Amino acid sequence: MTAGLVLGALTAVAELAYLLVTVLLVPFSLLVSRGRRPVPDAVAAGARGLTELERRRLAAFLGAESVPAGDPGRALAYLALRAPVGLLGGIILLLIGYGGGVGTALLVSWWITGDHMDGIPPHLWIVAYTFALGAVLLFVAVQGLVGVVALERRVARRRLGPSPLDAYRRRIAELRVTRAQVVDAVDDERRRIERDLHDGVQQRLVALGMLIGRARRAGDAARSAELLRQAHEESRHALDDLREVAWRVFPAALDGEGLRAALETVAERSAVPVTMDCSVPGRPPHPVETAAYFVVCEAVTNAAKHSGARRVHVEVAERNGRIGVRIEDDGSGGADPGGGGLAGLARRVAALDGTFAVHSPPGGPTVIAAELPCG
Repeated sequence: MTAGLVLGALTAVAELAYLLVTVLLVPFSLLVSRGRRPVPDAVAAGARGLTELERRRLAAFLGAESVPAGDPGRALAYLALRAPVGLLGGIILLLIGYGGGVGTALLVSWWITGDHMDGIPPHLWIVAYTFALGAVLLFVAVQGLVGVVALERRVARRRLGPSPLDAYRRRIAELRVTRAQVVDAVDDERRRIERDLHDGVQQRLVALGMLIGRARRAGDAARSAELLRQAHEESRHALDDLREVAWRVFPAALDGEGLRAALETVAERSAVPVTMDCSVPGRPPHPVETAAYFVVCEAVTNAAKHSGARRVHVEVAERNGRIGVRIEDDGSGGADPGGGGLAGLARRVAALDGTFAVHSPPGGPTVIAAELPCG
């Protein structure tokens, strides 16, 4: 932040000089163009360039996002407002530097050179008074810097932020994208269910029918009994597979007992050890609860099937009205965020205005994180 303020003070000096030149050039341009071109092209290009420099400084050092000014009048208005703020930050930094230099010289004169500044010796009450005064001044100066940062962000938001109409259009575009993504996610889920039924339950039912048919045609009581025993065993496997498919579609525990109980079921059924830290007071909204559950379920399933993980740790917590989900495994990494399962989760989370991130470098570990707003 300090580097951003120092850079902002330097650019403020350049911007003030630029604005002074602009004040001289604009009347001349109006006179020459007979009012048709109030801002010369060179001035407009300079305003856009300086504004773009400020945008990059704000994004890099102060974490303030903005959009290009576009209109030169808008850029000039922004520069006229932010230049005094930048100079104010520079003045506060200079005062802090000056105070630090005076304090250092005072300490050196007291305890190193013995050449007491202003002839004041370091009595106990003098030292205590000096340190207390220095601490208060430093606190005030730091608060001033915090205020300058807040002003920088506010000016950028007011002058370079999107207009209400632009924000409205952007929101509509986001809703269109997320709606299409939800439709894709539903279709992907249907394909997965069809695949599970075809590869699992359907194959077992076919085998079951063949065993019963062979038992009917066996003609030997002992052979018929053995085939019926195998058919009975196959029916149990088919029932287990059917329960597994139903559980993966939507666990009944999530509706009845809540997110914690459903996640404990995921941990119990996992092939790798899962440790869980779930601290969510009360019950979040149902869509949020469902999305959080499927993020954890898919991440744990991927860790067990694809990453070779030996352990998985799951954290679920509520912070500032948002449900945060974080799953970390010690597997081999290399998970593809664009893969079907993870991409579907990203779409599901985006539909709730949440954020979703996958960090999985080769060699691991893999960390999957999601944040879901509850409001």
